[in-house]
Amino acid sequence: MANSRAARLAPVVEMAERAEREAARQMAHMQGLLARAEAQLGELERYRADYQQQWINEGSRGVSGQWLMNYQRFLSQLETAIGQQLQSIAWHRQNADRARETWQQRYARVEGLRKLVQRYLDEARAIEDKREQKLLDELSQRLPQRDQG
Repeated sequence: MANSRAARLAPVVEMAERAEREAARQMAHMQGLLARAEAQLGELERYRADYQQQWINEGSRGVSGQWLMNYQRFLSQLETAIGQQLQSIAWHRQNADRARETWQQRYARVEGLRKLVQRYLDEARAIEDKREQKLLDELSQRLPQRDQG
């Protein structure tokens, strides 16, 4: 009986395993998007640092008002892009966190189902062992006893 309970759970376990694998795939995808967004932020920040270094180099030689206005406008656009990228990272981080939570829930479900199936299998094995032992005991009682003398 316990063995049949384990067998009946097999399709449920398979579905749970598929859902867990899909959640793991989705989590990896979201983590990849987050990593790309963080890399883009790094590129923007390096570009800003390079551009600020250009200001130091050019500024020491003297710059025109037009150059300074262009520099400030571009730096403002760069700061806006960095701010947007920070928002993008926050959004991607939330998605990655949600995907990780979903995967953890599905993983826990699969593990719980596997433990339940194992318990059913252990119960079935114990019942079978008891049945075999009872049969052996009955057979040993039916065998003719030899005189030891």
